[in-house]
Amino acid sequence: MILDTLDHASRYFGLNPRLERAFRALESLDLEQMAPGRYEIDGEEIFLNLAHAELKPSAAAKLEVHNRYLDVQLLFEGRESFGWSPRAELREPESQFDAERDIQFFADPPQTFYTLVPGQFTILFPEDAHAPLVGEGAVRKAILKVRV
Repeated sequence: MILDTLDHASRYFGLNPRLERAFRALESLDLEQMAPGRYEIDGEEIFLNLAHAELKPSAAAKLEVHNRYLDVQLLFEGRESFGWSPRAELREPESQFDAERDIQFFADPPQTFYTLVPGQFTILFPEDAHAPLVGEGAVRKAILKVRV
């Protein structure tokens, strides 16, 4: 898991061959003027989900994991907390892995929480179990899905 600001995004380009293209795409888009939804950047290799979402209490946070994609979640309105745990330590699956949607949920409580403010992003790798959308109010954010 990485937490940083867009000013430092280039530090992470070497972690995945598609990360630079994903961040460059973010720079070229006016996210605040775009409608929620899915936007293709490079087919199934990199795509963007824009979300306007209501937040929930930490007790309702469900950890999730992905196999095929890493998430780059960039907040541009509101304040959002994430629960986090190492995937290897999860013991309470709520479902089987859904390969089509690339997701599985767990009932384990998050080990820790961290908070994003506008202009910050988090990179979540397949080994990072994460519970997004924690807090009060609503957020607007970009979720880049980058194939690993």
